[in-house]
Amino acid sequence: MSFVSYFPGRGTVRETAYLEGRAEGEAKGILFVLEARGIPVPDSVRERITTCTDLDRMDAWLERSRTVERAEDLFAEDPETPGTGPEAD
Repeated sequence: MSFVSYFPGRGTVRETAYLEGRAEGEAKGILFVLEARGIPVPDSVRERITTCTDLDRMDAWLERSRTVERAEDLFAEDPETPGTGPEAD
């Protein structure tokens, strides 16, 4: 009996469920770190974290969650956030 794996990159139901589970786990991790550090998480930040599906972006947020002083600072270098990043200086 052989096992055939159709992902990564094929968009199968199994792959989609796996990636959604990873994203959900990353979101929980980011929120856990912020809350464990006593940093308040506004609803807008919580929603942005929990609806994100870009695992690379979430990895960056998780790394930043260890050092930020405000939850909003997670997005400071995020190109999708207007008014931030090097061009905002």
